[in-house]
Amino acid sequence: MKPRITVITLGVDDLERALKFYRDGLGFPTEGIVGTEFEHGAVAFFDLQEGLSMAIWKRRDIAFDTKLNQTVTSPTEFTIGHNVGSKEEVDSVMEQAKKAGATITVSAHSTFWGGYSGYFQDPDGHLWEVVWNPQWDNKE
Repeated sequence: MKPRITVITLGVDDLERALKFYRDGLGFPTEGIVGTEFEHGAVAFFDLQEGLSMAIWKRRDIAFDTKLNQTVTSPTEFTIGHNVGSKEEVDSVMEQAKKAGATITVSAHSTFWGGYSGYFQDPDGHLWEVVWNPQWDNKE
């Protein structure tokens, strides 16, 4: 299998609330909620970078589509890494997320490995790490 991930879908409890957080709060580009004409079809897509999108879809609709029981989630199941170009940009993104309604779980700080990062949770508990890594070429 060649790694060709094109969409990362986050399960949410309230599609409108999640749309507002990502579109209005974080400024992610989207055409809004589509697929409302289908039962279990309402979803919103956000363009992240060339070849990669993020979708938000109700958890109960993901459970229906996958034929799995919806279970209790844990924010430590995975993190989404948002790499930026400087310590100042980490601080700026963390502040933007807080203003958008995120919960700051770890304030921005210098890391043991020489970088700078912080963590926040979106309104549905998904964990984001905003990080500057001086060893990486942080492209915009």
